[in-house]
Amino acid sequence: MSDAEANAPLILTLALDGPAQGHFDRLRRAHFPLERNFLSAHLTLFHHLPLGGGRDRRGHCGDQPGPGPLALAVTGPILLGRGVAYALDAPELVALRGRLAERWWPWLGAQDRQRFRPM
Repeated sequence: MSDAEANAPLILTLALDGPAQGHFDRLRRAHFPLERNFLSAHLTLFHHLPLGGGRDRRGHCGDQPGPGPLALAVTGPILLGRGVAYALDAPELVALRGRLAERWWPWLGAQDRQRFRPM
């Protein structure tokens, strides 16, 4: 692994099931600014988990059982200034993300220490 790879941040996103991924990708292609549309639709859990310093944060996930599929309910659009997201009602996801944030707190930046609102 190169030094750049070792110090690159890990962005952790939630995987969506196939039908949901397809639906939100279609909406993203139709309504998201083309010049900024270089990713698939996604739900970011953490924006910048550092992997440097010989500590691989990915290993911290492996010692917990996965929660399996989580129920997410879309509750409406949220204007973000430069775009729109969907607000989600997802108590299980909020709890899971909270447990991970507690575990990774020493490594979290300001953005990832803020209250998590799934969207």
